[in-house]
Amino acid sequence: MHSLRQKARTVLCSLFNLWLHKTKFFVELRRSKIYKKLSDEKLENLINAGIREFADKGLTGASLNKIAKEAGLSVGVIYKYYEDKNSLFLACVHFGMEALSELLSQVISHEDDFELCVKQVVNTVIQTSIDGSEINRMYNTISSREANIFAKELANEIEGVSAKVYTELFQKAQSEGKWTKDADPAYFAFFFDSILMMVQFSYGCDYYRERVKLYCGEQVFEDNEKMAEQLTKFLLNAMRI
Repeated sequence: MHSLRQKARTVLCSLFNLWLHKTKFFVELRRSKIYKKLSDEKLENLINAGIREFADKGLTGASLNKIAKEAGLSVGVIYKYYEDKNSLFLACVHFGMEALSELLSQVISHEDDFELCVKQVVNTVIQTSIDGSEINRMYNTISSREANIFAKELANEIEGVSAKVYTELFQKAQSEGKWTKDADPAYFAFFFDSILMMVQFSYGCDYYRERVKLYCGEQVFEDNEKMAEQLTKFLLNAMRI
C-alpha cells in the first residue's frame, strides 16, 4: 500500500512539473509574441512619440500615457521594452545621438580637404537641426536640473563622440600642415562644437530662435544656405585657414 502511494505521489509530482513546465513555456511564448508584435516601424513610432513628448514637456512633465496613445500602443507594452520613463528618455536621446554621430563620422572619414570638411560638417549640423528640431529641444532639457541625474552619463556619451571626432579632425589637419601648429586641437574642438551646438538649439528652441532673429533678422531661417555659408566663413577665419 505504501509503495502504491509513493508511486502515486511520484506520478502526481511528475504531472505537476510537466504542467508547470508547459505553463512557463506558454507564458514565455506569449511574451515573445507580444515582443514580435512591435515591428521596427512601431518601435520607431514609439521613440518618435517619446522625443516629441520629452521635447514639449521635459523629463518630469512627460506622460507615458500620452506617449503610448500617440504611438498607438498600451502603456503595458512600453513597460515590456523599457523599465520606466527614465529608460525611455535615455533611449530617445541615444536614438538622436547615433544618427548625428554616424553622419559626422562619415563626413570626416571620407573627406581629406580640411576646409571642405568643415563646410560639410556645418551643412550636416544645420540640416539635421532642421529635420530634427524636436531632438534638439529634447537635448536642451538635459541641461536642466530635472535631468541632472543623467548629466555625467549623457555628457560622456553624447559629447564624447563629437569631442573625439572634432579633435581628430584638427589633429589630422595639423599633422598635414593644413592648420596652425600653435593651437591645441582639444580646445579648438570644444570651441568648434560649442558654436555648432548653439546653432542646433537656434533651430529647435524658441528662446534661441528669437535670439538669432535679433542679430540676423526675422527672415534668417528662410535662407539656410546663407546661414551655412556665413558660419563656415566665421569658423575658417577664426581658425586662420
